[in-house]
Amino acid sequence: MKIQERTGAGAGRSAAPAQPAVGDRLPTAPRERKPALAALAVLLILVGALGATTLVLRAGDRIEVIKVTKPIEAGESVSDSNVTSVMVAADDSIDYVKWDQLATLKTLKAKSTIYQGTVVVGQMFAGGSSLPAGKASVGVALKEGQYPADIKAGDTVAVYNVDSSGSGSEKTTDSTATSNGGLLVANARVNFKNDSSDSTISTGNLSLTLLVDEADAAAVTRAAAAGAVSVVHVPGNGN
Repeated sequence: MKIQERTGAGAGRSAAPAQPAVGDRLPTAPRERKPALAALAVLLILVGALGATTLVLRAGDRIEVIKVTKPIEAGESVSDSNVTSVMVAADDSIDYVKWDQLATLKTLKAKSTIYQGTVVVGQMFAGGSSLPAGKASVGVALKEGQYPADIKAGDTVAVYNVDSSGSGSEKTTDSTATSNGGLLVANARVNFKNDSSDSTISTGNLSLTLLVDEADAAAVTRAAAAGAVSVVHVPGNGN
């Protein structure tokens, strides 16, 4: 009886084929290797690394050059008090004046005004006098009270004839100066100040070199010879 029951139970089962296990997968085709693309990727990486290395090396190639710390007017020279050294990236296309060339630079004159913070290049200076076109350099000797106490090179000043005796009017025949109450020059530039502290303290006298228009040079010279020049600060000072 037990044998028959087993046979009857097996007769009711389906004859469908067994399904594959869940973990089984059909085989896939092997990936195609592309050596050319791999080589190109490696090459790009190397080129990038080389470029970065070059930039780092160039950034480290620095030189010591001259920088202006105080304004230098046309016709003036550099001195230890108006320049300093600064490090910059080397560039063959820029004619930097190196710090070890300072002694030579002191023998040259500025072609035009060089402002504070400017890094000096060779084209800014020339040998000999370099007055701007139409300008003249005039020396004046002033007594105490004829100049501001804080006057310095680079200042812009007005120049007056202060001779009250009338002799100044005879020596200074410029009609424009007469009509302007003794004004000789509305805007003159102080190119040089005599910094001899001993003479200034003992006498109060001061010597200045002024940059004026050529047309005004004669009148200023005549007034200066008479001791009748006074200067005052006006807007435009290079303080």
